Amino acid sequence: MLIFPADFSNRQICFHGCFRRICEMKAESSNDSFEIGQRVHSLNDSRRVGTVKYVGDVEGYSGTWIGVDWDQDGDGKHNGTVNGVFYFNGRSQSSASFVRSQNLSRGITLLQALELRYRTTSTKDEEDEMYVLSAGNRRVSIQLLGGDKIQDKLSRFEELTSASLSYLGVSSLGVSSDLGSILPNLKLLDLTGNLISDWEEIGALCEQLPALTTLNLSCNSLSSDITSLPQLKNIRVLVLNNSGLSWTQVETLRRSLPGLEELHLMGNMISALTSTSSSDGQAFNSLRLLNLDDNCISDWSEVLKLSQLPCLEQLYLNKNKLTHIFHSVNGNESPKKSSDPFPSLRCLLLGANSIGDLASIDALNVFPQLVDIRLSENPISDPVRGGVPRFVLVARLTKVQVLNGSEVRAREKKDSEIRYVRMVMSKLNDKSEEIELLHPRFYELKKLHGIEDERASAENSGPKNMASGLLSIALKCVGPSMGEKPELTKKLPGSITVATFFWLRISKL
Repeated sequence: MLIFPADFSNRQICFHGCFRRICEMKAESSNDSFEIGQRVHSLNDSRRVGTVKYVGDVEGYSGTWIGVDWDQDGDGKHNGTVNGVFYFNGRSQSSASFVRSQNLSRGITLLQALELRYRTTSTKDEEDEMYVLSAGNRRVSIQLLGGDKIQDKLSRFEELTSASLSYLGVSSLGVSSDLGSILPNLKLLDLTGNLISDWEEIGALCEQLPALTTLNLSCNSLSSDITSLPQLKNIRVLVLNNSGLSWTQVETLRRSLPGLEELHLMGNMISALTSTSSSDGQAFNSLRLLNLDDNCISDWSEVLKLSQLPCLEQLYLNKNKLTHIFHSVNGNESPKKSSDPFPSLRCLLLGANSIGDLASIDALNVFPQLVDIRLSENPISDPVRGGVPRFVLVARLTKVQVLNGSEVRAREKKDSEIRYVRMVMSKLNDKSEEIELLHPRFYELKKLHGIEDERASAENSGPKNMASGLLSIALKCVGPSMGEKPELTKKLPGSITVATFFWLRISKL
C-alpha cells in the first residue's frame, strides 16, 4: 500500500523500531545522578513529564529511589506519602510516584533532537514494522510515496525554516557559537512539552538564531527568574501556554520583547493583570494578538488595564470567569473620545464565560473597531438559560460583522434589526422611558428602517376587521389551449403567499 505524506498522520501506523531508537538515545543520556527540582520524563513515554522532588531511600524497599511529581494528575500513584511515611508534597493525590533512575530520562540536547526528528533513517526491520490494520485486522505493509525526497530535504538543516521538536525530552538547548551556521534560516521553532526551564539559555538560543521569529515553549515548566533575559528584538510570536507564568512575570518578560506581535498565555491560571499604558516605553506597543484563553480572570476591570494598547487587534478571553462587561473603570461613565478603550481591537472572543446581561452586550459598542465577537457558551446567548436569540445580539451590536464565528451579512443584519424593533414594540408599546433604559438602540433602529412611519400608517388606515383587510385578486386564464375563460376574483388576506394560494386551489380540485 502506498501512503501519501499528507495522509500519513491520519493512519494508525506502528513504528516500533523508531520508538526503540528513541528509548536507546534517552537511555544513553540518563544516569544515576538526579537533583531536586530537575525536570525529567519517563524513559518509555516522553509525554509523561515531571519534577524530581526526592532522591533517597524508601522505607521497606531496597536501593535508591527518585520521587517524581508528575505534571498530569493521574500519572502517579500517591501524593508523596507512602505507608504513612511523608517524603515530599505532591500536587495532588495521584500525581507522585517513586521510580528507579534507569526508568527516567534527563533529556537530550537540541541538536540531538534535531538529528532524531529529521535525520533518523529506517532500517529494513523497521520498515517491515510500518503497517496499517485492515478491516479484517490484518497487517498491511505501507510505503511512503515521495518519502525519500521529503526526508532528504528535511535532513539538510541549513534549509530548514521550521522545526517541530515537541515532546522529545529536550532539556538542554546546547547553545554554541556555530548554532547559527547550522540553522541559518530557521524561523519557527516548536519546543512544546520538553524539559526546558532556564530563560538565560532561551535568550542565548534566540541570539544564536538570527532568523528566528516564532518560538513555542508551551508545556515547559519555566523558571520564575527572567531578569537575565537579553533583548530579543527579532521575536514576533511567543507561545507560553500552560507554562505556569504569572502576569508579573509577563510584565518582566515584555521588557526584552520590543517587537512582539503575538503572545499566547493559555492555561496559566492568570487572574489579575497590571496596568499597561501606551506611554510606557516598555509596553507591548507592537502587540496585535493576546491570547488569555482558559485562565481565571473574573473582573472586567482587569481586562480594561489592557485597553490602551495601541495596536491590539485580537483579544482572546474564552474560558475565563467573566460575568459582566463595562466600558469604564467605574462602570457608569463612558470614556472620552480621546481615550477610547481598545482603539484598534477588531476581534474579541468571550466564549464559555458567565456573561448573562444585555448591558454587557451594549457595552461592547463603545469599542470603535470591534467587528468580530464570540459570545457562545454564555448564559446571554443561550435561550434555554434565560438568554436571547441570535437576532437580538446582532441587532444590539452596532458594528458586528462576525458573531460566534459566523458571518453577519447585510441581509441578516437588516432583518435582525427590524425583527428586534418590532419585538420591543409588541412588548413595551409606548413605554418610552423603559425602552430607553433597556433598549439603547431602539429609536435609532426604528428611524433607520422607517418602522415608525409604517406603524403610524397602519394605525390610521389599517383594517378594522378581518373583512376590510382582505385583498381582491383578479385571476385571468392566459392559456390559449384552454379557450376563453371568465375572469375570477378572489378575496385573500394580505399575508398569504403564492405557494399557499396554489396549494389551496389544488386541494379543492
